[in-house]
Amino acid sequence: DVQLQASGGGLVQRGGSLRLSCAASGFTFAGYSIGWFRQVPGKAREGVSSIYSVDGSTYYSDSVKGRFIISYDNTINTVYLQMNSLKPGDTAVYHCATRKAASLVVAEEVWYDRWGQGTLVTVSS
Repeated sequence: DVQLQASGGGLVQRGGSLRLSCAASGFTFAGYSIGWFRQVPGKAREGVSSIYSVDGSTYYSDSVKGRFIISYDNTINTVYLQMNSLKPGDTAVYHCATRKAASLVVAEEVWYDRWGQGTLVTVSS
């Protein structure tokens, strides 16, 4: 059974940190671009970050650049999103998604074809 599972969300105060995990089952991330996206009810899904499993190249949206760090641990087939200096505006449901690719694919929803369930991140002021 092929699945993606995001976890690690929770409630944190402004300025705090959280680490999200995206675990794959039934396939490996080798040869994939893996993206993190977030969505607030009533708003469009926003691409946050992505990483290419082969060479570790990364993409960050301007809204998170310098605060979030994406990484890939191939020993446990998991992608992480370390979120630092969190702001109330980061509150959203965060999803991970994948696409088989020959290079990094920027975190734009249209390019990704396998999605997992999300994890809720709430940043209080």
